[in-house]
Amino acid sequence: MSVPITVGLFFGLLMVGGNPAFGASISGTIVYEGKVPKLRPIPMDADPICASEHTETVRLEILVLGEGQTLANVFVHVKGGLPEKVYPSPANPVVIDQVGCIYSPHVFGIRVGQPLDMLNSDATLHNIRAMPKVNRVFNIAMPKGKRTRRKVFNKEEFMFPIKCDVHPWMGAWCAVMSHPFFDTTGIDGKFTIEGLEAGTYEIEAWHERLGTRTAIVSVTADETKTIDFAISRPSR
Repeated sequence: MSVPITVGLFFGLLMVGGNPAFGASISGTIVYEGKVPKLRPIPMDADPICASEHTETVRLEILVLGEGQTLANVFVHVKGGLPEKVYPSPANPVVIDQVGCIYSPHVFGIRVGQPLDMLNSDATLHNIRAMPKVNRVFNIAMPKGKRTRRKVFNKEEFMFPIKCDVHPWMGAWCAVMSHPFFDTTGIDGKFTIEGLEAGTYEIEAWHERLGTRTAIVSVTADETKTIDFAISRPSR
């Protein structure tokens, strides 16, 4: 005997973590092309507690490369082509932590209305200064220990910086999105955007120093399409 599915349960089956569970997907790998610049080390000895968390030299995160020069910290999102609809925001929070006097993650997306939980896992004082232009600016002191503070962004806004005034090398980037179709590359340079309807989309890859690259991708229902990006330093 079949069991009826309630509307709420059916919707829950269609949405996983705020993302559609079915549909087409676009994935790929992003690599860096060109000579790799020598990045200066972070002066962790400015705070002995920070220095004690690392056994090797730590460098700025403006260019993080993996094997084969795969590029981390690239924010990939659907910039155009989405149908006009409201995508419910997930209730589960996005978490940004301060670990070893580094923000983790360095680049991330969050949905409009989704909670942002801010943690401090270090045994030293930090602060989180968010500097949006559309949403409300805030500056929160984070004492040592795993104390959690929560904020919510109520308006869509693309990339704005987050910084720590106590440790000036600490920085992160946040995008507040109205839809769930985005991802950030890890050290392997890979991204995946899932749950798309059939259609033609503009895909943008954003990097804090290397700029943006775009591609037009068409997908049919339940199709998996691959698109790779090669990003180099912009010419002066």
